[in-house]
Amino acid sequence: MRTLTEQKRTDIINAASAVFLEQGYERASMDGVAKQAGCSKATLYNYFASKESLFEAVVRCFSTNFLMRAADELNHPETQPLLLSEKLQRFGEGMLGALTSDWKALQLYRMVVGEAGHSDIGALFHESGVRESMNALTAVMEHHIASGELIGGSPALRAKQFSALVKAEVDELFLQRTLPNYTKSEVTTMVQNAVSLFLRGAAHHI
Repeated sequence: MRTLTEQKRTDIINAASAVFLEQGYERASMDGVAKQAGCSKATLYNYFASKESLFEAVVRCFSTNFLMRAADELNHPETQPLLLSEKLQRFGEGMLGALTSDWKALQLYRMVVGEAGHSDIGALFHESGVRESMNALTAVMEHHIASGELIGGSPALRAKQFSALVKAEVDELFLQRTLPNYTKSEVTTMVQNAVSLFLRGAAHHI
């Protein structure tokens, strides 16, 4: 068997992202990805056993990586002593990290939304980092509900409510033909607005 290399894996992921964005998930084929990547189909299958596993790798590379890094920060021991507002700010900035990237993440998400009604792509996307990241945020909500800092209720619902507030200012992006450029400072301000509104509605002390 040929030696598997990280560079070749990266090349395949880049090629696959181009094919998925151009053709959509359903119409994209492993043959097409192999051709785009300049490798044989056998080589492609050495790296990825199926189109599903390849799509998961693409999503984790370009889309949910920001969210997953934010979730990792929530689980880090150094984050535990932080105020709830600080934890939410870090997670929210991770959620919106794609806004300061090359937009491939949002383009992939557009594709997922467009095809979710007639394929399993929505479930694949959710399992490619979204679920585990939201689980991390849910655990934070559960901790602060138990401590009395947040009003009672479902921790999972609180996590969804906060994530919805974080995305509120950028939902309209998916309806625009041309995507604007955002600075890190603008993203920080968007998340601050979401954190403030969330705590005004969900915190006991306000």
